Amino acid sequence: MAEQDINQICRILLVKIYTKTGDDGTTGLQGGKRVQKSDLRIVAYGTVDEINSHLGVILAHELDSDVAKLLMQIQNELFVVGSDLSNPDLSNTKTRITQQMVENLEKNIDRFEAELKPLSNFILPGGHKTAANLHVARTITRRAETRLVALSEREQLNPNCQKYLNRLSDLLFVMARVINKRKKTPDTIWMP
Repeated sequence: MAEQDINQICRILLVKIYTKTGDDGTTGLQGGKRVQKSDLRIVAYGTVDEINSHLGVILAHELDSDVAKLLMQIQNELFVVGSDLSNPDLSNTKTRITQQMVENLEKNIDRFEAELKPLSNFILPGGHKTAANLHVARTITRRAETRLVALSEREQLNPNCQKYLNRLSDLLFVMARVINKRKKTPDTIWMP
């Protein structure tokens, strides 16, 4: 590693966690623009961060390796969603959600669904504690998606972000069912 690279890493490591720049209720977007912390863009990517944090809770459970590996990949991609949303300049294509990422979620939905019997009834969130936590992550994802839709009514966004969150909520639902099946915990059927 070159001395220049080592010096750059040292400078990054020496950055304090607090900057005091947000004390006035604003935060910075990529490109330097400052907005209120209550701005819909900040609320949207903050909710994406909430999904990511809850996936961290799920990763603290004992998981099959295929589930753990996929959730870690999704955590990394959720950072990309947050980066994408924090960059209002769509001409800057660095760090964006891609159609390929969306299609990868679809492939995983299909893979997990192959383990399950088709749904014939609505199911209630719950079952095994890991499945229940996946349902919580799914509902946070739905909330993030609705916040993103509201933001898209005001500003142009990368449409793959909305697709990604939509597929992610579907994947989390299917994963919750798979966890229940693998843990021999029946899904709870809705009884109207």
